[in-house]
Amino acid sequence: MDRRAFISTITGGLLAAPLAAAAQPAGRVPRIGFLGPPPGTGGQLVQSFQQGLRDLGYIEGQNITIEYRWTDVEARQLEVLAAELVRLRVDVLVASVTSVILAAKRATTTIPIVMANAADPVGSGFVASLARPGGNVTGMARLVPEVIGKELEHLAHTVPGTARMGVLSNPDNHLHAEMLSRARREASALGVELEIAAARAPDEFEGALEGLRRKRVGAALILGDGMFFLNRARLGDLLLRARLPSMFANTEHVEAGGLMSYSASSRDNYRRAAHFVDKILKGAKPTDLPVEQPTKFELVINLRTAKALGLTIPQSLLLRADQVIE
Repeated sequence: MDRRAFISTITGGLLAAPLAAAAQPAGRVPRIGFLGPPPGTGGQLVQSFQQGLRDLGYIEGQNITIEYRWTDVEARQLEVLAAELVRLRVDVLVASVTSVILAAKRATTTIPIVMANAADPVGSGFVASLARPGGNVTGMARLVPEVIGKELEHLAHTVPGTARMGVLSNPDNHLHAEMLSRARREASALGVELEIAAARAPDEFEGALEGLRRKRVGAALILGDGMFFLNRARLGDLLLRARLPSMFANTEHVEAGGLMSYSASSRDNYRRAAHFVDKILKGAKPTDLPVEQPTKFELVINLRTAKALGLTIPQSLLLRADQVIE
């Protein structure tokens, strides 16, 4: 995918709007700004947010307006798109993932920002703490770094006897340094050696995976990343061609052909983000709304991919799986 395929080139000044402190005036239709991946590349994430609003009684075009700005979430012009939504004086700005949230936070310190799926909101500096966010940002956390140990454990269980595993990282993702540090600690505890490969863009996938193949890794952990997510079908195909059993940070990767994932549900997070929007529109302040953490992590396995890899998934792991794609 062309990284700029979905980027708007809107320009405009940045005007700050007052932080919501009271319910919307009678007769006024509130306006939400949504900054994130388009429906096609974003899976069902946008639709999950829309469904969350409908569940709360909001009907787009009737009692609520949504201003969408689609982006590939890694674009240089994220700040431009965030500034455009601020200029439109939206009542709430919903930002999809880490890089988008960062752009939104830089664009305004007054308009409430709802995080739909933040990997590490405290570590990224978006909130002071989960319980007391402070400032104008709140919403849903994914806590991606905390689950890396479990991801490696499931991967080791899937490919028993593997002494060396690969990790695919995006050096431009500021969270990956901490994730790699955790991965090394967890791998050491499992008695597994790690080989790190880097890809900053889709055209670097093939070379990175070829490097891992030459180092004879038995499996690969793919760190959570927006660019990896948007190019998940291509990445899954290349991993299959490289004959690498792989663990992902999103269910959508497995639905696109990846082998397995262990993660919180992104769709649930987007749906829950609508509840934050509802509370803010009714007068709540972001600083008073604790960030919500996922309560359930799902193990998803694609048996079609396992068969294509010539891999037999242990029955004990299949019994633990929340979803098996056959």
